[in-house]
Amino acid sequence: MIAAVKGWLAALSALLLWIPRGAGAADDLPGAARELARKTAAFAGHAGPVSLTWRNLSTLDSSELGQARAAFESALQESGLRVGEAAPSAELRMTLSENPLQYLLVEEARKGDERQVWMAAWKRTSPAAATAPGIALDKTLAWEQEEQILDVAFPAAAMLVLSPSRVTLYARQDGQWGESQSIPLAPARPWPRDLRGRLRINGAGFQAYLPGMACSGVVEPGFSMECRPSDEPWVIESGSRALLLANFSAARNYFDGRITTQTGLRKTVPPFYSAASVEEGVRTLWLLAMVDGRTQIMDASFDSTGGVSGWGSDIAGAEARCGGGSQVLATRQGDGGDPDAIQAFGVANRAVRPLSPPVELPGPVTALWPAGAASVVAVTRNLATGKYAAYLLTVVCGH
Repeated sequence: MIAAVKGWLAALSALLLWIPRGAGAADDLPGAARELARKTAAFAGHAGPVSLTWRNLSTLDSSELGQARAAFESALQESGLRVGEAAPSAELRMTLSENPLQYLLVEEARKGDERQVWMAAWKRTSPAAATAPGIALDKTLAWEQEEQILDVAFPAAAMLVLSPSRVTLYARQDGQWGESQSIPLAPARPWPRDLRGRLRINGAGFQAYLPGMACSGVVEPGFSMECRPSDEPWVIESGSRALLLANFSAARNYFDGRITTQTGLRKTVPPFYSAASVEEGVRTLWLLAMVDGRTQIMDASFDSTGGVSGWGSDIAGAEARCGGGSQVLATRQGDGGDPDAIQAFGVANRAVRPLSPPVELPGPVTALWPAGAASVVAVTRNLATGKYAAYLLTVVCGH
Protein backbone atom coordinates (compact mmCIF):
# COMPACT_ATOMS: atom_id res chain seq x y z
CA MET A 1 0.00 0.00 0.00
CA ILE A 2 2.81 2.42 0.93
CA ALA A 3 4.61 1.80 -2.35
CA ALA A 4 1.38 2.39 -4.22
CA VAL A 5 0.81 5.69 -2.40
CA LYS A 6 4.33 6.89 -3.14
CA GLY A 7 4.08 5.80 -6.78
CA TRP A 8 0.75 7.53 -7.21
CA LEU A 9 2.04 10.81 -5.68
CA ALA A 10 5.13 10.70 -7.90
CA ALA A 11 3.06 10.06 -11.01
CA LEU A 12 0.63 12.82 -10.11
CA SER A 13 3.43 15.33 -9.52
CA ALA A 14 4.95 14.51 -12.88
CA LEU A 15 1.62 14.90 -14.67
CA LEU A 16 0.82 18.22 -13.01
CA LEU A 17 4.23 19.59 -13.99
CA TRP A 18 3.82 18.37 -17.56
CA ILE A 19 0.36 19.64 -18.49
CA PRO A 20 0.42 23.09 -20.19
CA ARG A 21 -1.72 25.85 -18.76
CA GLY A 22 -5.02 26.05 -20.62
CA ALA A 23 -4.32 22.93 -22.66
CA GLY A 24 -7.26 20.76 -23.66
CA ALA A 25 -9.76 22.22 -21.20
CA ALA A 26 -13.44 21.34 -21.44
CA ASP A 27 -16.02 24.08 -21.06
CA ASP A 28 -17.33 22.74 -17.74
CA LEU A 29 -17.02 20.00 -15.13
CA PRO A 30 -19.66 17.66 -16.67
CA GLY A 31 -17.77 17.72 -19.97
CA ALA A 32 -14.49 16.80 -18.25
CA ALA A 33 -16.24 14.08 -16.24
CA ARG A 34 -17.82 12.53 -19.34
CA GLU A 35 -14.44 12.52 -21.07
CA LEU A 36 -12.86 10.49 -18.27
CA ALA A 37 -15.90 8.24 -17.83
CA ARG A 38 -15.75 7.13 -21.47
CA LYS A 39 -12.08 6.14 -21.06
CA THR A 40 -12.84 4.38 -17.78
CA ALA A 41 -15.69 2.34 -19.29
CA ALA A 42 -13.49 1.23 -22.18
CA PHE A 43 -10.77 0.20 -19.73
CA ALA A 44 -12.89 -1.45 -17.01
CA GLY A 45 -15.47 -3.15 -19.20
CA HIS A 46 -18.69 -4.35 -17.58
CA ALA A 47 -17.42 -7.14 -15.31
CA GLY A 48 -18.73 -5.58 -12.10
CA PRO A 49 -18.69 -2.42 -9.98
CA VAL A 50 -15.71 -0.08 -9.63
CA SER A 51 -14.28 1.33 -6.36
CA LEU A 52 -13.75 5.08 -6.19
CA THR A 53 -11.64 7.26 -3.87
CA TRP A 54 -11.01 11.01 -4.01
CA ARG A 55 -8.25 13.42 -3.03
CA ASN A 56 -8.70 17.21 -3.21
CA LEU A 57 -5.53 19.29 -3.78
CA SER A 58 -7.45 22.25 -5.23
CA THR A 59 -9.12 25.27 -3.63
CA LEU A 60 -12.57 23.82 -4.37
CA ASP A 61 -14.60 23.56 -1.18
CA SER A 62 -16.48 20.49 0.06
CA SER A 63 -19.71 21.38 -1.78
CA GLU A 64 -17.85 21.85 -5.07
CA LEU A 65 -15.98 18.59 -4.46
CA GLY A 66 -19.39 16.95 -4.01
CA GLN A 67 -20.48 18.35 -7.36
CA ALA A 68 -17.36 16.93 -9.00
CA ARG A 69 -17.98 13.51 -7.48
CA ALA A 70 -21.64 13.54 -8.50
CA ALA A 71 -20.78 14.59 -12.06
CA PHE A 72 -18.20 11.84 -12.48
CA GLU A 73 -20.36 9.10 -10.93
CA SER A 74 -23.29 10.16 -13.11
CA ALA A 75 -21.06 10.00 -16.19
CA LEU A 76 -19.87 6.53 -15.14
CA GLN A 77 -23.48 5.33 -14.89
CA GLU A 78 -24.25 6.76 -18.32
CA SER A 79 -21.29 4.71 -19.61
CA GLY A 80 -22.67 1.52 -18.04
CA LEU A 81 -20.56 1.38 -14.85
CA ARG A 82 -21.61 1.63 -11.22
CA VAL A 83 -19.69 2.47 -8.05
CA GLY A 84 -19.54 -0.21 -5.35
CA GLU A 85 -17.12 -1.58 -2.76
CA ALA A 86 -17.86 -5.30 -3.14
CA ALA A 87 -15.47 -7.18 -5.50
CA PRO A 88 -14.71 -4.20 -7.77
CA SER A 89 -13.64 -4.94 -11.32
CA ALA A 90 -11.40 -1.84 -11.29
CA GLU A 91 -10.05 0.59 -8.68
CA LEU A 92 -10.28 4.31 -9.49
CA ARG A 93 -8.35 7.03 -7.66
CA MET A 94 -9.38 10.60 -8.50
CA THR A 95 -7.40 13.75 -7.68
CA LEU A 96 -8.64 17.31 -8.08
CA SER A 97 -5.97 19.94 -8.70
CA GLU A 98 -5.71 23.28 -10.49
CA ASN A 99 -3.53 25.85 -12.18
CA PRO A 100 -4.28 29.58 -12.71
CA LEU A 101 -6.46 28.90 -15.79
CA GLN A 102 -8.19 25.58 -15.23
CA TYR A 103 -9.18 22.82 -12.82
CA LEU A 104 -7.62 19.41 -13.33
CA LEU A 105 -9.21 16.01 -12.74
CA VAL A 106 -6.61 13.23 -12.66
CA GLU A 107 -7.65 9.57 -12.67
CA GLU A 108 -5.57 6.49 -11.94
CA ALA A 109 -7.40 3.30 -12.94
CA ARG A 110 -6.19 -0.18 -11.93
CA LYS A 111 -7.52 -3.54 -13.12
CA GLY A 112 -5.42 -6.46 -11.98
CA ASP A 113 -1.87 -5.70 -13.10
CA GLU A 114 -3.04 -3.13 -15.64
CA ARG A 115 -2.81 0.57 -14.83
CA GLN A 116 -3.85 3.71 -16.73
CA VAL A 117 -3.60 7.39 -15.83
CA TRP A 118 -5.77 10.02 -17.54
CA MET A 119 -6.29 13.72 -17.03
CA ALA A 120 -9.15 16.02 -18.00
CA ALA A 121 -9.47 19.74 -17.38
CA TRP A 122 -12.18 22.38 -17.37
CA LYS A 123 -11.94 26.12 -17.56
CA ARG A 124 -12.06 28.30 -14.47
CA THR A 125 -14.76 30.96 -14.41
CA SER A 126 -12.23 33.41 -12.94
CA PRO A 127 -8.44 33.35 -12.52
CA ALA A 128 -7.12 31.66 -9.38
CA ALA A 129 -5.75 33.74 -6.58
CA ALA A 130 -2.03 33.42 -7.14
CA THR A 131 0.28 32.43 -4.33
CA ALA A 132 2.30 35.34 -3.01
CA PRO A 133 5.67 35.49 -4.79
CA GLY A 134 8.72 34.54 -2.81
CA ILE A 135 7.05 32.62 0.06
CA ALA A 136 7.75 28.96 0.80
CA LEU A 137 7.58 26.52 3.70
CA ASP A 138 10.91 25.03 4.74
CA LYS A 139 10.48 21.52 6.18
CA THR A 140 13.04 20.10 8.63
CA LEU A 141 12.73 16.81 10.51
CA ALA A 142 13.17 17.59 14.21
CA TRP A 143 12.56 14.22 15.86
CA GLU A 144 11.14 10.75 15.21
CA GLN A 145 10.16 8.01 17.69
CA GLU A 146 7.89 5.02 18.23
CA GLU A 147 5.75 6.61 20.98
CA GLN A 148 3.24 9.27 20.02
CA ILE A 149 4.61 12.82 19.92
CA LEU A 150 2.24 15.44 21.29
CA ASP A 151 4.49 18.49 20.84
CA VAL A 152 8.14 19.51 20.46
CA ALA A 153 9.70 22.76 21.71
CA PHE A 154 13.17 24.31 21.73
CA PRO A 155 14.16 26.09 24.97
CA ALA A 156 17.64 27.64 24.88
CA ALA A 157 19.88 25.19 22.99
CA ALA A 158 17.86 22.14 23.99
CA MET A 159 14.82 20.23 22.70
CA LEU A 160 11.80 19.08 24.70
CA VAL A 161 9.55 16.26 23.47
CA LEU A 162 6.13 15.78 25.04
CA SER A 163 4.82 12.20 24.87
CA PRO A 164 1.88 10.51 26.61
CA SER A 165 4.19 8.90 29.18
CA ARG A 166 6.88 11.52 29.74
CA VAL A 167 8.60 14.81 28.98
CA THR A 168 12.11 14.29 27.64
CA LEU A 169 14.98 16.77 27.42
CA TYR A 170 17.47 16.35 24.57
CA ALA A 171 20.85 18.03 24.11
CA ARG A 172 23.15 18.26 21.10
CA GLN A 173 25.86 15.60 21.06
CA ASP A 174 28.23 15.53 18.07
CA GLY A 175 25.64 17.31 15.95
CA GLN A 176 22.82 14.91 16.92
CA TRP A 177 20.09 15.12 19.54
CA GLY A 178 20.79 12.82 22.47
CA GLU A 179 18.55 12.13 25.45
CA SER A 180 19.67 14.06 28.52
CA GLN A 181 16.91 13.39 31.05
CA SER A 182 13.30 12.25 31.16
CA ILE A 183 10.50 12.95 33.63
CA PRO A 184 7.48 10.60 33.66
CA LEU A 185 3.88 11.79 33.59
CA ALA A 186 1.39 10.34 36.07
CA PRO A 187 -2.16 11.42 35.18
CA ALA A 188 -4.83 11.19 37.86
CA ARG A 189 -7.09 9.35 35.40
CA PRO A 190 -6.52 7.55 32.08
CA TRP A 191 -5.79 9.76 29.10
CA PRO A 192 -8.62 10.26 26.58
CA ARG A 193 -8.47 8.19 23.42
CA ASP A 194 -7.28 10.98 21.09
CA LEU A 195 -4.72 12.55 23.40
CA ARG A 196 -3.45 16.06 22.72
CA GLY A 197 -0.80 18.07 24.57
CA ARG A 198 0.98 21.38 24.26
CA LEU A 199 4.39 22.76 25.26
CA ARG A 200 4.91 26.48 25.85
CA ILE A 201 8.39 27.96 26.31
CA ASN A 202 9.32 31.01 28.41
CA GLY A 203 13.09 31.42 28.38
CA ALA A 204 14.56 28.47 30.27
CA GLY A 205 11.12 27.66 31.71
CA PHE A 206 8.28 25.75 30.13
CA GLN A 207 4.67 24.74 30.63
CA ALA A 208 3.06 21.50 29.52
CA TYR A 209 -0.70 21.42 28.98
CA LEU A 210 -2.50 18.07 29.01
CA PRO A 211 -6.15 17.11 29.52
CA GLY A 212 -6.89 17.66 33.21
CA MET A 213 -3.23 18.35 34.03
CA ALA A 214 -0.85 21.32 34.01
CA CYS A 215 2.94 21.08 34.42
CA SER A 216 5.61 23.73 34.98
CA GLY A 217 9.34 23.20 34.70
CA VAL A 218 12.78 24.54 33.84
CA VAL A 219 15.65 23.18 31.76
CA GLU A 220 18.38 25.29 33.41
CA PRO A 221 20.32 25.06 35.68
CA GLY A 222 18.79 21.59 36.05
CA PHE A 223 15.88 19.85 34.40
CA SER A 224 12.86 19.70 36.73
CA MET A 225 9.07 19.68 36.43
CA GLU A 226 6.04 19.64 38.71
CA CYS A 227 2.55 18.61 37.58
CA ARG A 228 -0.85 19.04 39.21
CA PRO A 229 -4.47 18.26 38.35
CA SER A 230 -5.87 21.34 36.65
CA ASP A 231 -8.64 22.53 34.36
CA GLU A 232 -7.04 25.93 33.77
CA PRO A 233 -7.22 27.23 30.18
CA TRP A 234 -4.49 26.50 27.68
CA VAL A 235 -2.55 29.37 26.13
CA ILE A 236 -2.88 29.36 22.34
CA GLU A 237 -0.20 31.45 20.66
CA SER A 238 -0.21 32.67 17.07
CA GLY A 239 3.05 34.11 15.81
CA SER A 240 4.85 36.16 18.47
CA ARG A 241 2.11 38.59 19.54
CA ALA A 242 -1.40 37.10 19.49
CA LEU A 243 -2.60 35.05 22.46
CA LEU A 244 -5.85 33.34 23.33
CA LEU A 245 -6.88 31.48 26.49
CA ALA A 246 -9.08 28.48 25.71
CA ASN A 247 -10.56 25.80 27.94
CA PHE A 248 -9.73 22.28 26.84
CA SER A 249 -12.29 19.51 27.30
CA ALA A 250 -10.47 17.01 29.53
CA ALA A 251 -12.45 14.00 28.34
CA ARG A 252 -12.30 14.85 24.62
CA ASN A 253 -9.74 16.20 22.14
CA TYR A 254 -11.00 19.74 21.52
CA PHE A 255 -11.52 23.13 23.17
CA ASP A 256 -15.01 23.48 24.65
CA GLY A 257 -15.55 27.05 23.34
CA ARG A 258 -14.87 29.10 26.50
CA ILE A 259 -12.24 31.68 25.55
CA THR A 260 -10.57 34.82 26.91
CA THR A 261 -8.87 37.30 24.59
CA GLN A 262 -5.86 39.54 25.26
CA THR A 263 -8.25 42.44 25.87
CA GLY A 264 -9.99 40.49 28.64
CA LEU A 265 -13.09 39.65 26.60
CA ARG A 266 -14.69 36.43 27.82
CA LYS A 267 -16.92 34.61 25.42
CA THR A 268 -18.29 31.18 24.58
CA VAL A 269 -18.10 30.08 20.97
CA PRO A 270 -18.86 26.65 19.46
CA PRO A 271 -16.26 23.93 20.25
CA PHE A 272 -13.12 23.99 18.10
CA TYR A 273 -9.96 21.95 17.53
CA SER A 274 -7.41 24.69 16.85
CA ALA A 275 -7.05 28.45 16.35
CA ALA A 276 -4.80 30.94 14.57
CA SER A 277 -4.77 34.71 14.16
CA VAL A 278 -4.01 36.66 11.01
CA GLU A 279 -3.66 40.33 10.14
CA GLU A 280 -6.10 41.95 7.74
CA GLY A 281 -4.87 45.53 7.34
CA VAL A 282 -4.86 47.06 10.81
CA ARG A 283 -7.25 44.42 12.19
CA THR A 284 -6.44 41.09 13.76
CA LEU A 285 -8.79 38.24 12.95
CA TRP A 286 -8.94 34.79 14.52
CA LEU A 287 -9.70 31.62 12.61
CA LEU A 288 -11.17 28.65 14.47
CA ALA A 289 -11.20 25.10 13.08
CA MET A 290 -14.58 24.01 14.42
CA VAL A 291 -15.56 20.52 15.56
CA ASP A 292 -18.28 20.43 12.85
CA GLY A 293 -15.61 20.55 10.11
CA ARG A 294 -15.92 24.24 9.21
CA THR A 295 -13.28 26.92 9.76
CA GLN A 296 -14.79 30.20 10.95
CA ILE A 297 -13.26 33.68 10.58
CA MET A 298 -13.85 35.72 13.76
CA ASP A 299 -13.64 39.48 14.30
CA ALA A 300 -12.28 41.19 17.43
CA SER A 301 -15.52 40.40 19.30
CA PHE A 302 -15.29 36.76 18.19
CA ASP A 303 -18.38 37.04 16.03
CA SER A 304 -18.23 35.01 12.83
CA THR A 305 -17.63 37.08 9.69
CA GLY A 306 -17.03 34.31 7.18
CA GLY A 307 -15.85 30.78 6.68
CA VAL A 308 -13.22 28.67 4.97
CA SER A 309 -13.81 25.33 3.24
CA GLY A 310 -11.45 22.50 2.43
CA TRP A 311 -9.14 22.73 5.46
CA GLY A 312 -8.46 20.02 8.03
CA SER A 313 -8.88 20.35 11.79
CA ASP A 314 -5.32 21.57 12.46
CA ILE A 315 -4.35 25.21 11.88
CA ALA A 316 -1.60 27.35 13.43
CA GLY A 317 -0.43 30.94 13.07
CA ALA A 318 2.95 32.28 11.97
CA GLU A 319 4.31 35.79 11.64
CA ALA A 320 7.01 36.00 9.00
CA ARG A 321 7.17 39.60 7.82
CA CYS A 322 6.31 38.89 4.20
CA GLY A 323 3.14 38.23 2.23
CA GLY A 324 1.04 40.57 4.38
CA GLY A 325 2.91 40.05 7.64
CA SER A 326 1.13 37.01 9.11
CA GLN A 327 0.18 33.58 7.91
CA VAL A 328 -2.16 30.74 8.78
CA LEU A 329 -0.77 27.26 8.16
CA ALA A 330 -3.56 24.78 7.52
CA THR A 331 -3.76 21.07 6.85
CA ARG A 332 -5.27 19.74 3.64
CA GLN A 333 -6.30 16.19 4.50
CA GLY A 334 -5.56 13.26 2.22
CA ASP A 335 -8.19 10.62 1.42
CA GLY A 336 -8.12 6.92 2.13
CA GLY A 337 -5.02 7.00 4.36
CA ASP A 338 -2.99 9.18 2.00
CA PRO A 339 -0.49 11.67 3.49
CA ASP A 340 -1.63 15.16 4.46
CA ALA A 341 -0.29 18.44 3.14
CA ILE A 342 0.21 21.81 4.87
CA GLN A 343 -0.03 25.18 3.13
CA ALA A 344 0.34 28.83 4.22
CA PHE A 345 -2.59 31.22 3.68
CA GLY A 346 -3.39 34.88 4.22
CA VAL A 347 -6.72 36.66 4.58
CA ALA A 348 -7.90 39.64 2.53
CA ASN A 349 -11.48 40.97 2.47
CA ARG A 350 -12.56 38.02 4.62
CA ALA A 351 -11.37 35.57 1.95
CA VAL A 352 -8.33 33.31 2.26
CA ARG A 353 -5.63 33.24 -0.39
CA PRO A 354 -2.74 30.77 -0.70
CA LEU A 355 0.69 32.21 0.12
CA SER A 356 2.86 29.15 -0.47
CA PRO A 357 2.80 25.87 -2.35
CA PRO A 358 1.58 22.93 -0.22
CA VAL A 359 4.18 20.81 1.57
CA GLU A 360 3.53 17.06 1.65
CA LEU A 361 4.11 15.11 4.86
CA PRO A 362 4.70 11.33 5.08
CA GLY A 363 1.38 10.59 6.76
CA PRO A 364 -1.65 12.09 8.49
CA VAL A 365 -1.02 15.14 10.69
CA THR A 366 -1.72 14.41 14.37
CA ALA A 367 -0.66 17.79 15.85
CA LEU A 368 0.12 21.30 14.63
CA TRP A 369 1.38 23.92 17.11
CA PRO A 370 3.19 27.28 16.85
CA ALA A 371 6.95 27.20 17.44
CA GLY A 372 8.09 30.83 17.52
CA ALA A 373 7.26 33.76 15.31
CA ALA A 374 7.65 32.21 11.86
CA SER A 375 7.56 28.44 12.51
CA VAL A 376 5.19 25.68 13.52
CA VAL A 377 5.71 22.09 14.64
CA ALA A 378 3.82 19.51 12.59
CA VAL A 379 3.59 15.96 13.95
CA THR A 380 2.70 13.16 11.57
CA ARG A 381 2.37 9.37 11.72
CA ASN A 382 4.76 8.16 9.04
CA LEU A 383 2.90 5.75 6.75
CA ALA A 384 6.10 3.95 5.76
CA THR A 385 7.69 3.41 9.18
CA GLY A 386 4.74 3.67 11.58
CA LYS A 387 6.75 6.09 13.71
CA TYR A 388 5.71 9.55 14.81
CA ALA A 389 7.76 12.32 13.21
CA ALA A 390 7.88 15.99 14.24
CA TYR A 391 8.77 18.50 11.53
CA LEU A 392 9.64 22.17 11.94
CA LEU A 393 7.89 24.14 9.18
CA THR A 394 9.27 27.66 8.75
CA VAL A 395 7.81 30.41 6.55
CA VAL A 396 10.67 31.57 4.33
CA CYS A 397 10.53 34.91 2.50
CA GLY A 398 12.33 35.79 -0.71
CA HIS A 399 12.39 32.31 -2.29
